[in-house]
Amino acid sequence: MVKQNEQLDKVFGALSDATRRGMLAQLAQGEANISALAAPYDISQPAASKHLRVLEKAGLIKRTKRGREYIIRANPKPAEQARDWIAYYTQFWNAQFDAVEDYLKQQGGEE
Repeated sequence: MVKQNEQLDKVFGALSDATRRGMLAQLAQGEANISALAAPYDISQPAASKHLRVLEKAGLIKRTKRGREYIIRANPKPAEQARDWIAYYTQFWNAQFDAVEDYLKQQGGEE
């Protein structure tokens, strides 16, 4: 369980940055090299590489070396795990809010 929580922390940390989310959105369209991923942003290639390392540590991307360049591909599995975590707690909190609402209705009816 602790390892799963650490992985979720990495995924949410990686997704907390707009540039990294943008890079993932690009990769949703297909694989790309580092230069193509950096092009829409006003950042250097080393800065783009740092963003990609964060995504890679979170498991959200995979790199493959082709010749002299790295080809980056999205890995949806960690994002799916984060989605499942969010869905579970969304359901949990909605149930809690429904219970509070029912309680308040009962209390209001007795006054």
